[in-house]
Amino acid sequence: MTIRTILVDDEPLAIQGLELRLQAHDDVEIIEKCMNGREAIRAIKTHKPDLVFLDIQMPGFDGFSVVQGLMEVEPPLFVFCTAYSDHALRAFEAQAVDYLMKPVDESRLGDTLDRVRQRLAEKRGANETEKLKEALAEHAPEAAADLSADGAGSGEHASSRFEKLINIKDRGQIFRVDVDTIELIEAAGDYMVIKTGDNSLVLRETMKDLEKRLDPRRFQRVHRSTIVNLDLVKQVKPHTNGECFLVLDSGAQVKVSRSYRDVVARFVH
Repeated sequence: MTIRTILVDDEPLAIQGLELRLQAHDDVEIIEKCMNGREAIRAIKTHKPDLVFLDIQMPGFDGFSVVQGLMEVEPPLFVFCTAYSDHALRAFEAQAVDYLMKPVDESRLGDTLDRVRQRLAEKRGANETEKLKEALAEHAPEAAADLSADGAGSGEHASSRFEKLINIKDRGQIFRVDVDTIELIEAAGDYMVIKTGDNSLVLRETMKDLEKRLDPRRFQRVHRSTIVNLDLVKQVKPHTNGECFLVLDSGAQVKVSRSYRDVVARFVH
């Protein structure tokens, strides 16, 4: 596959240097070069690239402003390039694929592009699955129903849509949390408390948005403000009024409200 790429930097020499290093990667096609943030936003909306190498400090619109300016469209993958290491936290908050220091090291760039290729392959695999399901729904609704019933839509390609690692900024640090270790998620106002077996971290995100990032076959809401990793449930304890408690691997107990009990019953046996 070809990685359609835009380079954004207000320094011509920086663009030339990055362009020279990218020549070693045959699958990278540079389709546009931009000198400022406004040009970048227009070019990204026009060309819909797969990848953007984005300088952070630029006059007018900086790199983070470019990302914010694309909120209403499906954004490409971003790799931030900068001479200043103190922007790393904000870069990971913006869900960047990577954060490269100038001058860009060739070996480091190769590692970054490997991550880009993996992310694009997962995204394209998920898109192909969705297209198949849409075509079946239109032309062969019975086959589409069978596909859903057999779980074919919840296989390897579909699961690739969901996060495997979540970056969480907490107490001035970035934690990269493997979703397999997440036991419980609880809403606390505008924040989510992410609990693993031995740690609790605070993520500023809504419950609704976080649910979209997690595989629903494993992470289910069992209360209006609680999501549980069903793979880490070791016991179901009946309670009064049709409610029950889930006992997790850590020993924590989570009440399942009556309105969510049927949902959990499909997964916990």
